[in-house]
Amino acid sequence: MKQDFAKAIAYNVKVTPRKAKLVIDLVRGKSVSEALAILANVNRKASTDVIKLIKSASANAVKNHQMTEANLVVAEIAANEGKRDKRFMPRAKGSAFKIIKRKTNLFCTLKERAGM
Repeated sequence: MKQDFAKAIAYNVKVTPRKAKLVIDLVRGKSVSEALAILANVNRKASTDVIKLIKSASANAVKNHQMTEANLVVAEIAANEGKRDKRFMPRAKGSAFKIIKRKTNLFCTLKERAGM
């Protein structure tokens, strides 16, 4: 059964959603090859995780849905809040300070470009 889209999901990526959204906004709507070229030159920690996500979705499209890699476009890409690690840092007079380490869930959907 051939679908018109392929997707990939990465759960609990160790980067905050706010910082990941800065990276994924650069590649939304671009072709896969153009998106990977852009991300290779972005100096952000989240770019390596987004590159892995797009490559995974591209491999799913080619292997599972018989799509052509040259015609793939990043149709939808999103970064939502994942699990939070809660830690405490000791402070003065026996008190504690809460530290929240945020994680991100990344979602990517690829479609074939129309008219090709």
